Amino acid sequence: MHTIDPGTYNPDEDVHKITDYRCVSRDMQHTSLKERYYLHLDMNCFYAQVEQQCFKLHGLPIYIGGWYKGEKGIPRGIVATCSYEARALGIKTAMSAYEAEQICPYIIGLQADYEKYKGISALIEDVLNDFAPTVEKYSMDEYFLDITFLKDKSREEITRYGQALRDMIYREIGLVCSVGISYSKTYAKLASDINKPDGLALVLDREEAAEILGPLSLDEVWGIGRQRYAKLKGKGLQTIADGIQRGYPVFQELFGDYFGKIMYEMVAGKDRAKVLTEQLVPKEQLNYMHTFSTQSTSVTEIRGELMKGINRLCYRMRAYRLRARKYFCYLRIQHRQHKGVSFRFTTDGYTNIDGYIHHECMRKARPRINGLLKGGYALRGIGIGTVSVDHSGQQELFFSEDPGQRQFCMVQDAINNKHGANTITKASIMDKVPGKTHFLDRS
Repeated sequence: MHTIDPGTYNPDEDVHKITDYRCVSRDMQHTSLKERYYLHLDMNCFYAQVEQQCFKLHGLPIYIGGWYKGEKGIPRGIVATCSYEARALGIKTAMSAYEAEQICPYIIGLQADYEKYKGISALIEDVLNDFAPTVEKYSMDEYFLDITFLKDKSREEITRYGQALRDMIYREIGLVCSVGISYSKTYAKLASDINKPDGLALVLDREEAAEILGPLSLDEVWGIGRQRYAKLKGKGLQTIADGIQRGYPVFQELFGDYFGKIMYEMVAGKDRAKVLTEQLVPKEQLNYMHTFSTQSTSVTEIRGELMKGINRLCYRMRAYRLRARKYFCYLRIQHRQHKGVSFRFTTDGYTNIDGYIHHECMRKARPRINGLLKGGYALRGIGIGTVSVDHSGQQELFFSEDPGQRQFCMVQDAINNKHGANTITKASIMDKVPGKTHFLDRS
C-alpha cells in the first residue's frame, strides 16, 4: 500500500480558545523566581467591531452569530457576541436571536465571518510583534506580551507604553482594545477587564492588586467556572481577597493537590507563566464544542453533528501527530436548570481514525440521546474531546489500526488540505442540525 503525502495541515482553522488555563500549568511556567511584567490585550467586542467598521454601522446595536430566518421571518439561532450598543439594551451572549430582536426590534443581525476575523487578527498580531519580542496569540481577539524589559521603568513610562500600543492598534486597524498590565499573567488578564471598553489598567504591586482586584468575584479568574465557583462559595469564598486570605489548603481540598495549588496561585497572582509562542503552546488536549443554530430532537441530526465533531477532532489530532484512547462527550440540552449529560468512552487502542472513535462514542451516546429525548428535552449542542493523548506513535501489542481506514483518512486529508476543508467528507456528516452558520467554540 502506497504512502500518502497528506500535504500541509491547517489544524487551528476556526479555533477559538476559551479559558485555556493550561497555559499557566506547572510545565508552562518559568522555573526562576525573576519578577516579570505581562500585558494582556483584549479587542473589545471584536467580531462586532469588525462588522461595524466594514458596514459603517458605528453606534448601532448589532449582534453576530449563527442564525437564520425561520417561518414567518422569525429569527432562529444564537447571539455569539454583540456590540456595546446592544449590550446597553440588555442583549447578551448566548441569548437566542429571537429574544434579542424582541428586546430591540431594530437591532442588526449579521452572520459570523471567520475568514474576515482571522485576517484582521493577523494584522493585529503584526502590530504587536513590533512592540514586544514575545507575543502569544491566545485567541483571535486576545494576546499576551512579555514586557519584562519595562520592569525597571517608571509607572509613567509603562503607562505611555500601554497607551502607545492602543493608539497604534487604532491607527493601523481602526479598532479599539483594552489593555491590562501586571506582574502575573492571570492578573494582567483581569486588569484588562477593569476599564472596558478602550481602557488601560496597571496593577504593578501587591497593594494595588489588593485594592483593585481583591474585591472581584472568584469566577472572574480563568478556570473557575460556575460549578467550581459554587464549591468555593460553599466554603465561604466569594472574592479574590477571600481566596488569598484562606490560602491554598482549601483549594487543594476541593480540587486536588496539583490543580488546587495551581488555582490558588492564579487567584493570588503567584503564577509565573510563560508567554507562549506558537511553538510552546501545549497540545495535550483537544476538543470541539458546537452550539446548534436551533434545538433538535432528531437522532439522525444529532448523530451527524457528533460525526462532524469527531471528524474535525481527528483531523487536528493527525495534524499534531497525536493519538488518544480516552475521550469525553457532552450532550447539551435546551433547559434552564438541567445543562445536559456527559460521559467518557475508550477505544480499543490509541488512534486518531474517525471510525474507531465514532463507533465507541455512539455506543454510549445513543441510549443517552434517546433517554433525553424521551424525557421531553431537546438538544442544543454537543462537545467531544480527548482526555489524554499519546505523542510517541509506538505500536501497541494488542491493537493495530486497519490499513484501509488509515489510507482513507490520508487521502481525505490530502484532498482537503489542497482544495479546502470539507472538499471530501463522509456522507453521514451531511445529516446535521439545520442552520446556515453555526457558531463554533473549539479549543
